[in-house]
Amino acid sequence: MADFSELRAALVARQQAQRYRTRLTQAAPCGRWADVDGERLLNFSSNDYLGLASDARVRTAFQRGVACHGVGSGASHLVCGHSSVHQALEDALADAVGQPRALLFSSGYMANYGVLTALLRSGDAVFQDRLNHASLLDGGLASGARFRRYPHNDAATLGEWLATSSAPRRLVVTDGVFSMDGDVAPLAALAAASERHNAWLMVDDAHGFGVLGSDGAGSVAAAGVAPQQVAVHMATLGKALGVYGAFVAGDEALIDYLIQFSRPYIYTTALPPALASAALTALTLMQTEPWRRDKLRALGAEFQRGLADLGLPPTGSDTAIQPIVLGDDRRTLQVAQRLRAAGLLVGAIRPPTVPDGAARLRVTLSASHELADVRLLLTALERALASPGPAASESR
Repeated sequence: MADFSELRAALVARQQAQRYRTRLTQAAPCGRWADVDGERLLNFSSNDYLGLASDARVRTAFQRGVACHGVGSGASHLVCGHSSVHQALEDALADAVGQPRALLFSSGYMANYGVLTALLRSGDAVFQDRLNHASLLDGGLASGARFRRYPHNDAATLGEWLATSSAPRRLVVTDGVFSMDGDVAPLAALAAASERHNAWLMVDDAHGFGVLGSDGAGSVAAAGVAPQQVAVHMATLGKALGVYGAFVAGDEALIDYLIQFSRPYIYTTALPPALASAALTALTLMQTEPWRRDKLRALGAEFQRGLADLGLPPTGSDTAIQPIVLGDDRRTLQVAQRLRAAGLLVGAIRPPTVPDGAARLRVTLSASHELADVRLLLTALERALASPGPAASESR
């Protein structure tokens, strides 16, 4: 029998450090309300930014997709799993972000990992923002390229590093909207530095697509950066669109190259066509119902005003992600538990997801919320921060 004593010791150490994660079992559809262990909770933890995950039209599109295409795709895209609805979705996504072509992946992690390991090799150089998503960091490390992490949103330091790099291929990689802080990358400055030093720019717009820019085109459009200035544009379908999957958009040559050389694309069963059908409908709603983004901005402004009234520092975010940095892991868990006792579900984020000493409540807003929900959260937050409580024993 295998000896797992070292694994058990690591688990105990994580529990003692207040960093042990547990899963919440949801009984309700994704939306404004969560149902966890029989508790009805106002949900401020979901990435369903536009409130489309349970939209009746998206659900109907999924059901029609199942009726037309079945449940599974049956194979990878390169065998016989690429359907007409996959192609229609790729064409629509490319058009949405202003790129010539797009390519579907099964998840954002696989897209990022697949791009970085396909484009980079030993001798190349990859420059990543220090606060990039784990999938970008993992892909960069696995690529074999020289890996450097520039200070967060520091385009000047990046430019200095690019100027001294002699690597034959240089790739600059950044989140468009940073998932734990909600702040936006200085894409115009990053694009200028990349162009000046003949480097490619890759933007992971998982948390900007659908939320920022004209018609929800994302952080690139919102920054006034031309699509052709971004060599690789990645975004996911499981956040603002409320479905599942991801895509990479770019030049014809880039997409053809990924089809031939990206192992996570080549060796993975294609997304169920019904999901692609649902995503097509969600994409149309994203583009034609700007009230969702308007409402999200109004909710964010109300939350920021409320924090100021409570004497709390601003989050520094104009996006759906509103972090409240508390620093201490135990205190962060305690406050999250008090909010849950008040009927509110808010994520307690601790290292290693964020740096040591940067534990936080990660409040996420959705167009499915109402102003009254935000005010209720602020009232509960004031009480939770002020009242003492027992030591935390669970985590998320």
